[in-house]
Amino acid sequence: MTRPVYVHDLTALAAHAAAIRAALPPRVELLYATKANPDPGMLRTLAPVVDGFEAASGGELRHLGTVLPDRPPAALAGPGKTDRDLAAALAARVRRIHVESPAELHRLARLARAAGTPADVLLRVNLPVTVAGAALVMGGAPSPFGMSPAEALRCLRRPPDGVRVRGVHAHLASGLDPDTAATVAGAVVDWAVSQAGVTEVNVGGGMAVDYADPGARFDWPRYGQRLASLLDPYPELLLRIEPGRSVTAYCAAYLTEVVDVKRSFGDWFVVVAGGTHHLRTPAAKGHAQPFTVHARAGAAGPRTDGGPVTIVGQLCTPKDVLSRTADAGPIGVGDVLVFGMAGAYAWNISHHDFLMHEQPEFRVGDPVRVAGQWAAQRGC
Repeated sequence: MTRPVYVHDLTALAAHAAAIRAALPPRVELLYATKANPDPGMLRTLAPVVDGFEAASGGELRHLGTVLPDRPPAALAGPGKTDRDLAAALAARVRRIHVESPAELHRLARLARAAGTPADVLLRVNLPVTVAGAALVMGGAPSPFGMSPAEALRCLRRPPDGVRVRGVHAHLASGLDPDTAATVAGAVVDWAVSQAGVTEVNVGGGMAVDYADPGARFDWPRYGQRLASLLDPYPELLLRIEPGRSVTAYCAAYLTEVVDVKRSFGDWFVVVAGGTHHLRTPAAKGHAQPFTVHARAGAAGPRTDGGPVTIVGQLCTPKDVLSRTADAGPIGVGDVLVFGMAGAYAWNISHHDFLMHEQPEFRVGDPVRVAGQWAAQRGC
C-alpha cells in the first residue's frame, strides 16, 4: 500500500498563470492570495508571473520571507491583526497593509511612528453592493470584515501620523462569473473615485471555480475586457486583483488507493486511504470532489457494480466523505483514485492530526502519469 500523495503540476500552473496575466490589462496588477495554497514550489512557480503575493497572517508573512526572501509581500490582509503581525509587516516592508478598522489603523500608526517607518495602507471597506449568485458574500451586511463607508471616509480624511492612506480594498464576494465580478469591481471603483477620491483600488478575488464541471473555467479574457472598459474613464487609476483558488485549484491532484469496497443497506461504499483530513475541500464546501479511476493491474477482490457510490476516508465520522457519484464505473480494492482540482484550500485547510494518520507525500509532475505508473504496480 502506497500512502496518499499530492501531485503538483507546476508546468500546468506556470501556463495557467501566464494566460491569466496575458488576459488582464496592463494597469491591473495580479497578486496571488497565498492562503489558497502556500506550497513553496507553487509560490516559486508563480513568482515570475504575478505582480506580488498577498499574505493574510503573520505566519504567511514569515513563510513568504523564507520561500521568496528577495520578494517583499505585496499586501498583508485579514481581520484580527495583532501588533506582532503589524510590526512584522513593517519590518518586511510590505507594500500595502489592508486595514480592517479604525482601531487597527491607530495601532499601526503607533507602531509605524515607533519604527520610524511610515505604513502605506489600503482601507478595507464593506460596501453595500448587491452580489447576485455569489457562493460566499463578505460585504453589504453586518460583517467582521472591513469598515463601513462612513468610517472609511473618516479615516481617509484624517489619518493618524505614521500612515499614508493610498486607496481602498473591498473583497465583497466569492464564486463570481466574469461579468458579475467585473460589475462588482465597477461598483467599488465608482465609490473609490467619486466618494473617496483615491486612485488605487484592490477588488480582491472571488473568481468562480466549478467543482461539478472541471472543464468550465473562469473566462479570464472576458473579465480582462470588462476591466479594460472599466478603467477607460479613469486614466490615473491603478487596479489590483488577488485571486487564489482560481489560479491553483486545477494544478494539483490528490491520489489515493482503495482500501475496501462494501455494501451497506444496498448502497456501495468505497473506502480509500486518507480522507478529508488530507483533502478538506469537499467537506468544507459540501460538494463532490471530481475524480477518475485507474484500475490496479492484477487486482483481486470485491468491486462495485458501476452503480452509485460514496467515496469515504479512514476517519471515524460519517462526515469523512470525499465524493458521491452515480457514474464512476466499477471500482475495486487496490484501484487508484485521482481527485482533481486539489490545488487550493486542500491540504492547507485540512485537520491533519485527527486520528493521527500518516500524512501524504508531495510530488511534482503530471498527476495522470503518476497515477498510471502507480496503478501498473501489482499488489496493494
